[in-house]
Amino acid sequence: MTRLTVNNEAVEYRMAPDTPLLWALRDASNLTGTKYGCGTGSCGACTVDVDGRAVRSCQLTLKAAEGAFVTTIEGLSRDRGHPVQLALIADNVPQCGYCIPGITMAAAALLKHDPAPGEAAIRATITNICRCGIYPRLVEAIQKAGRAMRGDERLPAAPRPGIDPVDAARRVPALDPAQPSRP
Repeated sequence: MTRLTVNNEAVEYRMAPDTPLLWALRDASNLTGTKYGCGTGSCGACTVDVDGRAVRSCQLTLKAAEGAFVTTIEGLSRDRGHPVQLALIADNVPQCGYCIPGITMAAAALLKHDPAPGEAAIRATITNICRCGIYPRLVEAIQKAGRAMRGDERLPAAPRPGIDPVDAARRVPALDPAQPSRP
């Protein structure tokens, strides 16, 4: 059995020691914000924070993670209030959203160690793949998050998750049978 601290909670996984951390998080802990992308560590969709470092969880076995402190996107901020999340939202970075949890975790780890990264440092560190092409906005958003973390900039609060049912659909008046149908 492997013991870790995941999102500040002690966890004991009863899985094979060679199980990738990704599958322990997703399948055993139901932390599905960490995405499976390639399984080879190339895309970064599965990036989590392990002891303060951005790690591709598909490449880290439970045995190798024994005793580690792991933070997933769910543990970064329950209310989407982490500066990286707020900056990504403020700069309209997310497109389809599949890569965003991994990118967010990689950026948060970068800013822990370098609160004012330049463009070159961001591009060298954030090697996650995004098929939507968010890269031009991503650099500025990460720098904005760094400024917010240093207290040099204020970010707007994140919108509440989900869509209010009233906003999700409009009621259309029933067609009057006396009116001719429209093509």
